[in-house]
Amino acid sequence: MTETQTVLASHHSGRSSDSSVDVVANEKQKIAETSLSQTGAHSLPDLQNSASPKRWKTFWRSFRYLQNLTPKQIDDFMASYVIYNLDWSNEQQMVEVLGPDYQAKVGDCLRAYYGVLNHLCALGDVEKMYIPPFMSSKATVRENQLLYEESIAQDIGLSAGDRVLDLGCGRGRVAAHMTQYSGAQVTGLNIDPNQIAQARAFNEKLGFSSNSFVVQDFNTLPLPFADNSFDAFYQIQALSLCKDLPALFREIYRVVKPGARISLLDWASLPDYDASNPEHAELMRRVKPLIGAVGTPTPESLETALMGAGFTVLRSDNASIDGLQAPLIDKVDFYFRSMRQVILGLVKTHVLPRHFKTLINRLCLDGQAFVKMDTMRLATTSYRIIAQKPQQ
Repeated sequence: MTETQTVLASHHSGRSSDSSVDVVANEKQKIAETSLSQTGAHSLPDLQNSASPKRWKTFWRSFRYLQNLTPKQIDDFMASYVIYNLDWSNEQQMVEVLGPDYQAKVGDCLRAYYGVLNHLCALGDVEKMYIPPFMSSKATVRENQLLYEESIAQDIGLSAGDRVLDLGCGRGRVAAHMTQYSGAQVTGLNIDPNQIAQARAFNEKLGFSSNSFVVQDFNTLPLPFADNSFDAFYQIQALSLCKDLPALFREIYRVVKPGARISLLDWASLPDYDASNPEHAELMRRVKPLIGAVGTPTPESLETALMGAGFTVLRSDNASIDGLQAPLIDKVDFYFRSMRQVILGLVKTHVLPRHFKTLINRLCLDGQAFVKMDTMRLATTSYRIIAQKPQQ
């Protein structure tokens, strides 16, 4: 029996649920009202928003899910981080670590990782599992997400009745916003059945029954759609998980209609990054597991793969103000580090089972390395490309 299994066995029968959820919710609210000197008053709206009553139901559901994780789920989640120390560009290392069927192993790791991570993120204000481009200094993290998502709809020309494909759709929150904002019908695709189930339930509850969600590993091609099925396409920070970008872009080209526009927002290493620089390499080693990146594309590699598939690149730039996400990264890092102190205290007093310590320690690792890497302009998760399939 592993350490995790031993810990969980001692708590499984006596998980007292409601009282522990109430305690954490109360402490969550306190985080929103204290420690302003560490972040500045401008950070308060983010913290208050993450603790607002509107999100407590989501917080409750995710907390209860995490509380009842099995030992295997926790062990698989922790073991899944091995893939973020690898890179698609080094196939030999992939085979050495994961075996000849490494692509399938990566898929297994992604399911284990996101099956837990999506609930951890829902404890804060990044339920959509992405830190957005820094679009407005007056907006919260969530508001910056909404601003960026609306800019996607504008960039790809969404209108009522359009069919749009969302690759790596997560819990379907972005899809719901797209429908609410534009009237488009979204088809979401994701590898994790847990998230797809939540996406379906969430969109159905909002009355967006025309939105559909498909469980699919986008490294397994072809995609399950007919030629020329979609009027537009978007994805947010999913492409580092793609083994073969040229092949995926050829598939996207196939399933979108002539004239369709596509929007990419993703992780990319920037020209100032030097893999031979020890400091740069160490930051990369620390940041990739934090953001869940396997591959490390560059803007040029993304553009080349798109053009090779037949797309015309219309725009290629960093979507953040001055090319920096650091203000938002720092806000999210502060929130989860504050929540970590609460959780560690509640674990110590036996209000929460000990596996919460394992989870929150892993989640909070290296947030400031991400801030530094962004500030040094070595890499970003807000690189934007807009492209178009030519009219025929």
